[in-house]
Amino acid sequence: MATRVLSSPKLLKNLRTLIRPLNSAASSAAAAVSPLNFDDKPELSAVEKLHPTTTLHQPTTTTPLDFDDHQKLFASVSTLKLLRSSVNLGLASNETFVDFGMWVMNSRLIETPLVRDIILKTVKHTFFEHFCAGETPSEAAECLRKIEEAGLRGMLVYAVEHTSDNAGCDRNLEGFLQSVEFAKSLPPSSVSSVVAKITAICPLGLLRRISDLLRWQYKDPSFTLPWKLNTLPIFTDSSALYHTLQAPRPLAPQEESDLELAHHRLVNLCQKCAQHNVPLIIDAEDTSIQPAIDYFTYSSAIMYNKHHPIVYGTIQAYLKDARERLFNAAKTAQSLGIPMGFKLVRGAYMSSETKLASSLGFDSPVHNGIRDTHACFNDCASFMLERIADGYGGLVLATHNLESGQLAASKARGLGIQKGNQKLEFAQLYGMSDALSFGLRNAGFQVSKYLPYGPVDMVMPYLLRRAEENRGLLSTSSLDRLLMGKELKRRLKSLQFAKSGMAASAGSMKIEIGTP
Repeated sequence: MATRVLSSPKLLKNLRTLIRPLNSAASSAAAAVSPLNFDDKPELSAVEKLHPTTTLHQPTTTTPLDFDDHQKLFASVSTLKLLRSSVNLGLASNETFVDFGMWVMNSRLIETPLVRDIILKTVKHTFFEHFCAGETPSEAAECLRKIEEAGLRGMLVYAVEHTSDNAGCDRNLEGFLQSVEFAKSLPPSSVSSVVAKITAICPLGLLRRISDLLRWQYKDPSFTLPWKLNTLPIFTDSSALYHTLQAPRPLAPQEESDLELAHHRLVNLCQKCAQHNVPLIIDAEDTSIQPAIDYFTYSSAIMYNKHHPIVYGTIQAYLKDARERLFNAAKTAQSLGIPMGFKLVRGAYMSSETKLASSLGFDSPVHNGIRDTHACFNDCASFMLERIADGYGGLVLATHNLESGQLAASKARGLGIQKGNQKLEFAQLYGMSDALSFGLRNAGFQVSKYLPYGPVDMVMPYLLRRAEENRGLLSTSSLDRLLMGKELKRRLKSLQFAKSGMAASAGSMKIEIGTP
C-alpha cells in the first residue's frame, strides 16, 4: 500500500505567524503605483458609494487599481456590448425574476417540447450569451479573440458536471481532451488554463463512497485503503467529518474497477495537459464529495507537477477549515519539492452545505459571517502570494470582491511580484465583475475570465447553479451596472455633441453657399 503523506503538526501551530495579512506587506514599491486614494478625494468614489465598508480595511498604502475612470475601464467594450451587459446584469440581480426562472426550469413546463424550445431560445439569447462563451469550439474561439483584444485571457471550461455512469464519463473525457487540443491551437496569450470537474469523469456515487472511506481513515488511521495512492493532506481536525458517522464497507470489486477507470481518465487528461503545457484546474464541489476530489487532484499533482504547476486544486475560503487545509497541503508539497498550484475562491454551496449540516445536527462547515469568509480568503491569498514571491507554486485568485482585489494587488506589488509573472493570475466569471477585471488589467496583472462553453441544454445546470447559489454574487454587479451606466451616458452625450457639431457645421456651409 502506498504511504500516506502527512504534514508536521508544528506547522499548523505557526499558521497565524506565517500568514501576514494582505495589508501588512506593502513596501516602497507599492507607493510608486498609480494610486486609488479615497482619503484624498473630496467626493466618495463609485466604489465607496456602493461598498462603504471597503474603507474599513483599506491598506495603509495606495492600491494600483482605479475604478473611477469608467471611460478607460470600458475603452475596449463596444456600446452594444455595454448595453446588453447592463440589461442582463440587472435581470440577474433581480431575485423575483431569478425565482420565477428557477420555478419554470424546475417545473413540468420544461418537459413540454414547445415550451422547452421557447425557454432554451430565450436563455440562449440572454443569460447564456452573457455568462457563456458559446455552444461550439468555434464560438468559444471567437469569444476568446474578443477578450484577448480587451487585454484578458480565458480559462476554458467544457461545461459538463455530474455523471452517474462510466459511458457518460468516457464521453466527458473526450470533451475535456478536445478542450486541451483546442486551447493548444489558439495563441498562447489567449488561454491561461482549462478547467475540469472530477464529477464529470468519475460517477457521483463512487465519489461519495471514496470520500466516506477517506474520512473514516482520517478518524481511524488503522483503517486500510489498499487502493490509495500517495497524496497531500486532505483533512484537518476542523474539517467536516459528520458525513461519515460509522465505518463504511470496503469498495466492492466493481467499485475498485470503476475507481481505476476514473483514475485512468484523469491520468489521460493530465498527460495531455502536460504534453501541451496547458495548466489544468480542478474545480471544487460540496463537502460530501470534496475529499475524493482533493484525493484525485493531489495524487495527480504529485505525478505531473514536476518543474511548474500543471494540476491546480481549488480551495473554498468560505469553509472554516480552508486556511488550515491550504497551509497543510502547500507546505507539505513544498517540502516534497512539488510545485503545487491552487485556485482560491469563496465558494458556491453555502445554502446546501448549511442545510445538510443542520439536518444531521451539526454546525455548518461554512463561516458564520461574510467578514470571516473575507478574512479567510485574504489570509489564504496572503499566504500564497508570499510563496509566489519566493518562486514557489502557482496561484489563481478568483474573486469578485473589490476589497480583496485591491488588497491582493497591493500585496503583490509590495512583495515585488512583477507584471506578467506567470505564477499569479486573477480571475472572474465571464459576464461578471468586468470593472474589477479591467482595473486589474490596467494595473498590469494577468487576468482571466472563466469561460464555460457547450450546448445550451448541457450548460443549463451551470446557469441554474449560478442563479441559485450566487444570489449574493449577482448583487455585487451593482458597481458594474453603475459604471456601465455612467459610460453609456458619456457615450450618448458625446454622440449628441458630435451630431450638434455636425449640424452646426452644415448650417454654416448653407449660409456661406447662399451668400452672394
